[in-house]
Amino acid sequence: MQKYRDDYERQRAEYDRKVQESRADYERQRADYDNRMKKFEETMGGWSNNHGKFAEEYFFNSFENGQKNFFGKKFDKINKNLKWENITGLKDEYDIVMYNKTAVAIVEVKFTLRKDDVKKVEKKANTFRILAPDYKDFDIYLGLASMVFPAHIEQECIKKGIAVIKQVGDKIVINDEHLKVF
Repeated sequence: MQKYRDDYERQRAEYDRKVQESRADYERQRADYDNRMKKFEETMGGWSNNHGKFAEEYFFNSFENGQKNFFGKKFDKINKNLKWENITGLKDEYDIVMYNKTAVAIVEVKFTLRKDDVKKVEKKANTFRILAPDYKDFDIYLGLASMVFPAHIEQECIKKGIAVIKQVGDKIVINDEHLKVF
């Protein structure tokens, strides 16, 4: 009987050792996988950010270099990447903002648009009025600019009165005939 107990104890100890080795091996593999995924996500995020910066620079340069007749108005001043925050913690960022003495044009820029980008740009008119009170009585026009502009999002912009700004070949095309003041 003692022999069976000793065999059992040896087998149990061997089993426990193998389980511990297996767990340690799993943890090493998991840590390695997590590290590879983190590097992959950083790389993909970098690509995405680079695409976004490229699109912002492309559209900003297009407006700055002659496309200031926009929304049926001539704009005198243009800024990019404006960030504002007020004392209550409300904050927002504006990719391109153009001004004249009576109107402000806010253009949100994306490399590839998603459906929720339309709602995001609509909110920008309200946050701008709060964060930039000097312009609260100005007409505010909105635009979405993108290198890739899906047709269904273009139709939604037209329906809501938001300018459609897209790349066609080596120039930008602006559809602002349907605009409304926000």
